[in-house]
Amino acid sequence: MLDFKEDFLQFIWQHKLLLPLPTISVLGKEIRILKQGESNVNSGPDFFNAQIKINDLTLVGNIEVHLKTSDWLKHGHTNDKTYNNIILHVVYEHDIELEQNKNFNVEVLELKPLIDKGSIDKYKQLFSTKQVLACHTQLAQVNDLKFLAWLDRMLIERLEEKVIRLNKWFELLKGDYHQTFYYALLRNFGFNVNADAFELLAKQLPLAILLKHSDNLLQLESLLLGTAGFLDIQFKDDAILKLQNEYEFLKNKYHIIPLQKEVFKFSRMRPSNFPNLRLAQFAAFMHVSADLFFNPNQFTDYSVLSKRLNIALKGYWKNHYKFEGKTLDKDLRIGKNAIDNLITNTFAPFLFFYGQKNNQREYTEKVLFLLQNCAFEANKITKLFEAKKILLKDASQSQGIINLYNHYCKHQQCLKCGVAASILKPT
Repeated sequence: MLDFKEDFLQFIWQHKLLLPLPTISVLGKEIRILKQGESNVNSGPDFFNAQIKINDLTLVGNIEVHLKTSDWLKHGHTNDKTYNNIILHVVYEHDIELEQNKNFNVEVLELKPLIDKGSIDKYKQLFSTKQVLACHTQLAQVNDLKFLAWLDRMLIERLEEKVIRLNKWFELLKGDYHQTFYYALLRNFGFNVNADAFELLAKQLPLAILLKHSDNLLQLESLLLGTAGFLDIQFKDDAILKLQNEYEFLKNKYHIIPLQKEVFKFSRMRPSNFPNLRLAQFAAFMHVSADLFFNPNQFTDYSVLSKRLNIALKGYWKNHYKFEGKTLDKDLRIGKNAIDNLITNTFAPFLFFYGQKNNQREYTEKVLFLLQNCAFEANKITKLFEAKKILLKDASQSQGIINLYNHYCKHQQCLKCGVAASILKPT
């Protein structure tokens, strides 16, 4: 019984991980592989549009890969016409002669002598390890340039995944870019734990209402905190009473229905991340940057965005992080890490989305440049890639790593990962 599955053989073929030996068919004919073919994830032959040369004859067509030649029969290909245009039957072990191969002049290439035993051993190690990161012990040996190139691809995948949410909002909002951006930014002011609750708030409190009052910080705070349900009890502090009175008037004017404050989470959270403080920061940001909501696609410079987001709080929230709490001798403005987080998770994906919608490819370069100015994100996922720490400099790479882990490493999809190609190459 073989120690690997057919997908390993397909991976070896796709990534050209064969030993540099002559490729001779089982009938003794020389085979030159000009093009491996395009991997097919649906039914039908494993690789489309391959190109090979057998002696002096060049063939273009499809390739089927099996562990053993007899698998052709086990998989029921004999009477399937979609396999009639096979130009090469690639197997690990050639165990029988197939009449069909003879009838269609299909050569069989046995890979057993062409696959390095070290590649098989590394494959077994990847799929038997109990490490959170399967390639933990092998990652340091992966070619640096190939690793970084794969992270570039992972970054684009992550951006495309984030665009899915933006597209749903965009359709829901009937093509309104401004409101779509508002949903994204307010959601991300919730910073993971309260992201869903902040999204609910965005849906409950339209951008148009906030923009009408963007020149009045008290009214912005009252609208955001009141609609979040934080002003529904009796307070004694004069500053909070002013917010309550203002919200009562605005709520009736715009027929606003507040959320239940219980949807917001406070437990196991640093005070600087309390949702009421984040909403006060959002109000302060909108107060000084209302113009950004009219043309968010024009804000592509890191220094401009970081300066806009470096908000100095005023009034009650300058030195309070909760209602009727103790006065603090501490600056409660948004920190550098939080600013980079907002740029990475809001502005970059929105610009990527905007570029796609308007077929403006230059936005991809703007997004990349923006992320390269944001700090590399240190979290439990990125720390798993400590072996490549010296290479990792900015958020474009940490975002790539997050996608790599979430969609490949976490589900042990090593044979869909470009990093594994470097690990499994012949030694």
